[in-house]
Amino acid sequence: MPGGSRDLSRLRVALTAFFALDGFVFAGWVVRIPAIKQQTDSSASALGLALLCVSAGAVVTMTLTGRLCRRYGSHPVTVVCAVLLSLSVSLPPLTHSAPALGAVLLVFGAAYGGINVAFNSAAVDLVAALRRPIMPSFHAAFSLGGMIGAGLGGLVSGALSPTRHLFGLTLIGLLVTAVAGRTLLRQEPPAPADRAPSPHPEPSPVAARRTGGRRGLVLVFGLIALCTAYGEGAMADWGALHLQQDLAASSGVAAAGYACFALAMTVGRATGTTLLERLGRARTVIVGGTVAAGGMLLGSLAPSVWAALLGFAVTGLGLANLFPVAVERAGVLTGPSGVAVASTLGYGGMLLGPPAIGFMADWFSLPAALTSVAALAAVAAAIGMSTRRTMGA
Repeated sequence: MPGGSRDLSRLRVALTAFFALDGFVFAGWVVRIPAIKQQTDSSASALGLALLCVSAGAVVTMTLTGRLCRRYGSHPVTVVCAVLLSLSVSLPPLTHSAPALGAVLLVFGAAYGGINVAFNSAAVDLVAALRRPIMPSFHAAFSLGGMIGAGLGGLVSGALSPTRHLFGLTLIGLLVTAVAGRTLLRQEPPAPADRAPSPHPEPSPVAARRTGGRRGLVLVFGLIALCTAYGEGAMADWGALHLQQDLAASSGVAAAGYACFALAMTVGRATGTTLLERLGRARTVIVGGTVAAGGMLLGSLAPSVWAALLGFAVTGLGLANLFPVAVERAGVLTGPSGVAVASTLGYGGMLLGPPAIGFMADWFSLPAALTSVAALAAVAAAIGMSTRRTMGA
């Protein structure tokens, strides 16, 4: 039906805007962390505890948001969380102590975790309605928004105070929410026929076994998300140090390491729909995990800077579509609660990566520690191999 097709297209554009906004706002905050540290006169450990509040708020809220989406719908929850995210990003520059900073970051983290579950749940419904594997395109928008947010933040950091910069992000966030949110609030999430309740319910023991099996698969897909996000967190925090410390790269070249990874991941996600249509979900995960494992072995063990940069880019390409596929499959199985579980595990992997790399670097060496990214990418590929029948085409 043409009208329905137009509605779905508008819904896709609106959701893409929210994904991009999320990456843009979060990256804009991250580039001002050094200035906020100076403003609050925080020690490194005190700042670390305050930043941990972002993670705490996100992880706690992710589980709750799945229930809220089931009760109120993913569209209204997305809009509410976007408003909260936009407002809360302006609060850190108003604090003057580490405890106060931690308190406002708890709110910011809650909004960040909530919107991630809500718009991923909405995207899962849209993917099912369109019957096309477009999930990577949304995550490409998130990655692109993050790159723009970080680049813009770097450009204005010398001219604008953190207060003005982050308040500007608030205005942009509220404007995007006002425009894109109208589309979400006017439309009900599309409900594919294959999710409609069966007119002949299964006997309760059979239904219980199927429900238990689905929950187990959600955890398996969540593990793929964890393996992927582990690599993202490790690359963000340790990639530049590896290039500078182990390969004697200049600070500028070292900073380009994560840029190579992030740009390759964005490109990989932008082309992810085409890849999924040609290979299917299972083979995309298998190939992606294998490519990422090989790329990270090159990136961590290569004797030259340029070979390491190539390895980082290959790793980004390999990991690009694993997280979107994992979240989409979890959402198809159990709805918003599945998205919440997979997202929470994925975010846990991002939290686990940096400290785990640090401990292993102390025990062995940083290059050896970074090979754990390759190991977990290989685990994701193995999971894709073992679940290829249930993952779907």
